Amino acid sequence: MQETPLCLSVGHLLPFYMSDSNKTDFTNPSTFILLGIPGLEAAHVWISIPFSAMYSIAVLGNFTILFIVNMEPSLHVPMYYFLCMLAVTDLILSTSILPKTLSIFWFNSREIDFSACLIQMYFIHSFSVMESGILVAMALDRYVAICHPLRYSTILTNPVVAKVGLAMVLRGGMLVLPYPFLTRRWPYCRTNIIPHTYCEHMAVVKLACTDIHVSSYYSLSAAFLVTGLDVFFIAVSYTQILRAIFSLPTKDARLKTFGTCSSHLCAILLFYIPGLFSFLTHRFGYNVALHFHVLMANAYLLVPPMVNPIIYGVRTKQIQDRLLWLFTFKGTKVFCWCSGSQTELRAKLAGDMVLGPLP
Repeated sequence: MQETPLCLSVGHLLPFYMSDSNKTDFTNPSTFILLGIPGLEAAHVWISIPFSAMYSIAVLGNFTILFIVNMEPSLHVPMYYFLCMLAVTDLILSTSILPKTLSIFWFNSREIDFSACLIQMYFIHSFSVMESGILVAMALDRYVAICHPLRYSTILTNPVVAKVGLAMVLRGGMLVLPYPFLTRRWPYCRTNIIPHTYCEHMAVVKLACTDIHVSSYYSLSAAFLVTGLDVFFIAVSYTQILRAIFSLPTKDARLKTFGTCSSHLCAILLFYIPGLFSFLTHRFGYNVALHFHVLMANAYLLVPPMVNPIIYGVRTKQIQDRLLWLFTFKGTKVFCWCSGSQTELRAKLAGDMVLGPLP
């Protein structure tokens, strides 16, 4: 059954270029028109302020993580490698949408080339899948570090970390590869207006004047497969971590680690909940206000890159100490390990959420 393009319901919002954009009987348009946030055009400049602030914090925080890990040899260990992967992914995700979004808000530059739209679509979705995989890898790393501290350095070796990172990249790249290919083959007619700030997959596909069930079912299956498996592994890992926490000998260590795990879980939820909301709204959220849907879709790509460096990096003791050393030019090496029993090592690992290996 042929679907009615969603953007027809918002075409009246742009009368000043409707005569040029709402054409009939065209196939594979050379450009699309990004609407921005439908219904909130008058507030675009004001909305750009928090968007710019979030992006600035994300860039500063993630580059700081990369700089500190690169400069400090003692941080060249598995969890910090995963943290660097997360930082690079966050930088690419946020940069893939915000420059164009701000050009819409500030300069009313709404056009995007068809090929550029497909490239943006591919980067957004593939790196979202990669980030989900990296969050799983970080959760498993924490599980090994806290629940099996004496075996940490033998389980998570550098070759293992490299293979895990490569697997996450290949999974994201290959799983999303059909998106742009399927999108390019559909014929587009009646309109080329996308009611969004960026080329989200279903927002573009809904403009096709043909049966799009192949794209819809594939993206639905891929999303639930990735999200379902990743959330399951994260939940299992943190369940085991929490069990280990409550077996710690001191109350202070339990409370400190529980607080850290809670912040990690909040960061994970900030990534998955808006993403699932945006994904499901395209298919079932017919009564959801369009501007709210678009705002949530942007939050999904801007909020996690902003909070991840703070929660996973700045709140980590080693990076805190290194930042303090950089700003004060004082202090001595603070990255030391103490030998001891497995219980003592688990308490140390859990109490400080230390991210390095044991000697």
